[in-house]
Amino acid sequence: MHGQPHEVRPSEAERIALAYRLAAEGDAWAALLRAVEDALADLAEAERRSMRRDRLVSRGYVRAGLQHP
Repeated sequence: MHGQPHEVRPSEAERIALAYRLAAEGDAWAALLRAVEDALADLAEAERRSMRRDRLVSRGYVRAGLQHP
């Protein structure tokens, strides 16, 4: 008894890796390097936004404290 063939779908990571490899014209090392650079840039941006949000919250607490005698 043979089952119906099922479609194998690539994972999100596989689709992203393929996109990087295609952009690097098949050069796996260049694709990996670009992916790591992008990941590090995204991480740095997320950290920057988090720090900015923390400063805004802190200022809000200070302002709220100054408004109440």
